[in-house]
Amino acid sequence: MTEAARGSRFTAGPLAIVVRHELWDGNIHDHADQGVSIAVVADVGGKETTLLRFNCLDIEKSYTYGPENPDLEVSGPEMLGGAALTSFYRMDPIADGNPIGWTIRTLAKKLPKMLQRAGYPGIAAAVDMAALRDILPEVEACARGLYAAKRNTVKHNRGTHIFEAGNIRFGLEMRRLPVGDGGLAVHVLADIGGATENSYVEETELLAFDCFWNGPHYHYGPRNKNHRIYWDTTLVEDPLGWVFEQFDNRKLRAMIERAGYPGIAADLDDEKIAAVLPAIKQTARELQAEGLRLTGHPGLPLEVTPNLAGR
Repeated sequence: MTEAARGSRFTAGPLAIVVRHELWDGNIHDHADQGVSIAVVADVGGKETTLLRFNCLDIEKSYTYGPENPDLEVSGPEMLGGAALTSFYRMDPIADGNPIGWTIRTLAKKLPKMLQRAGYPGIAAAVDMAALRDILPEVEACARGLYAAKRNTVKHNRGTHIFEAGNIRFGLEMRRLPVGDGGLAVHVLADIGGATENSYVEETELLAFDCFWNGPHYHYGPRNKNHRIYWDTTLVEDPLGWVFEQFDNRKLRAMIERAGYPGIAADLDDEKIAAVLPAIKQTARELQAEGLRLTGHPGLPLEVTPNLAGR
């Protein structure tokens, strides 16, 4: 799991609570996700050890008892034959509500019992609940702040070849990263935030497909949730072909909804998209061929492509 920040630490007696922003990439770390983790840590045998971990992410809402306790085992219900209980539990987003709020409330009420369940009765008995409750407002403020401020988002270029298709447009671009990777990028764009004649209307990238030669991946909502998924190149040998297959099979609507833009998805004109796809495919393959001629990699230009991120 990639930590976008080293995290903030809050101490209460023998315990500390560490809050971190985390970015997970699909097919690298697990599923594509972002958010914060809240860990209860303490010294165990001379080593700082995570006693409890709470995942407060966009999708992953869960907590773990004793993630570093290899001897943890608790008997389960008799009706299940006494099989050991799991140490990993999902929060119910319907019943539990916001995962950060639920975690803070749970720590304030149940921390000693949770530490016992995690296999640390001595630490549970030493918990100073008054000191804990004193720091929890700071922990919550930090977690909510990191969730909003440290989110990894990206603002790509719109592309050098633009194709209008009703309420969306497609941009094609040959991209090269400073590390050398790159290839053809396909951007799906739309105007949001106002009518097109208004000065405050904003073109936003809804989806991005980076058909790179080394690390091909795609983004749901690059400027929103920015959930990034890497293709399994053993199975997907031609990422650009995969992208066009999704377009041909009319998956764009569902993909744009997942990216966080249901209003744009509802107004898609499938016939307009189908009409422009042949020209997009032809131009995209031509750009790939140009990159292959220049660099030996499809769609990869000679020079690094400046990016709008951070401007």
